[in-house]
Order: sequence, then C-alpha cells, then structure tokens
Amino acid sequence: MAAILCKWFLVPALWFLVGWSAPENLSFQYSKSPVRIEKTNSPHPFYIAVTEINHNIKEKTLEISCKLFADDFEQALKNNYKTGVDLSSEKDKATLDKLIPHYMAKHLGMGIDGEAVKFSFIGYEKEKESAYCYLQVDEVAAVKKIDITNTILHDFTQSQTNIIHVVVNGKRQSIKLDYPAHEASFNF
Repeated sequence: MAAILCKWFLVPALWFLVGWSAPENLSFQYSKSPVRIEKTNSPHPFYIAVTEINHNIKEKTLEISCKLFADDFEQALKNNYKTGVDLSSEKDKATLDKLIPHYMAKHLGMGIDGEAVKFSFIGYEKEKESAYCYLQVDEVAAVKKIDITNTILHDFTQSQTNIIHVVVNGKRQSIKLDYPAHEASFNF
C-alpha cells in the first residue's frame, strides 16, 4: 500500500513543495478546433494521470488501466461531449459506457511491434477522488516494442502530466510525459 501511495503522490508532492502551480487561464490548439481551458475548481494543485500496461503472457493480452482524478475526468467529458456526468451515479452508467471508450480511443493510441492495435473497453470505476478506466488488447502473444500516444486530459489543462508504466516479461519501464509531450516508445 505504501508503494502505491508513494508512486501516486511523490512527483506531485515534490512539485507542490517547490512552488509549482497551474496557470490561471490557458488557450491552445488541440486537433483542428480551438479549446479554451478555464481555471478549474479542482481541490488539488497538480494534474496527473497514470496508465499501467501489463502484458499477460498466459492470456495473451495487454491489460491497461488508467487512473485519473475523477473531477478532472468528469469535466473533460463534459467539455468534449457537452453533457454533465457523474462517475459515481448509476443513472449515468449507460451514458458513461459510451463516452469513456470514445474518449479513450481518441486520446490513447498504441502500436505493438509496428502494428496499430485496438482496445476493448472493459469498464470503469470511481474510488474516492480517483477514476479508473480498464481496457484490453487481445491476441498479443509477444511484445518487443510498444509505441504509445497519450493525450489523456490534455484537453482539460496544459498542466497535465501523464505517467506510463509498462510491464512485459516481468520487466518494468516507465516514463513521465509533461504536456505537450504525448508520445513514448518502450523496447523489450
């Protein structure tokens, strides 16, 4: 448990201690349409998401989980799809089961050994202030190289940091992508 907490809070805590803070109002070009990012009312001084990718050799799958701040994710979904949603509301579940896979497909891309792959959406859950999204890539017998494009929550704030952890054959590699960085490659 301590290792999980350390992994989730170490980088943001260091930023907080050295006085790092998010800009007030930002405007930038994303895709082909301008996006206006307004000051958020988030209760946290940092914006971070963690994507974990694990190659399950026995099942021949890539198991993917994305951990985000729930309030940031809800606001990004609202901004993108012009509808308010609550990740903990049962009445919004059917809507979220459509919006989340669409959002993830738009903001998370992956190539394995030079071939683009598609994800299957497994589900999502909200736990306290965190949202977890679960995805899977089937029929992955072996992995030599993984290329990732990750713009999760880049449309929410330019202060976004995305951390990616990849485990293949028991070997773990990680990278931190500060906005606007969004591409990473892992060789095994």
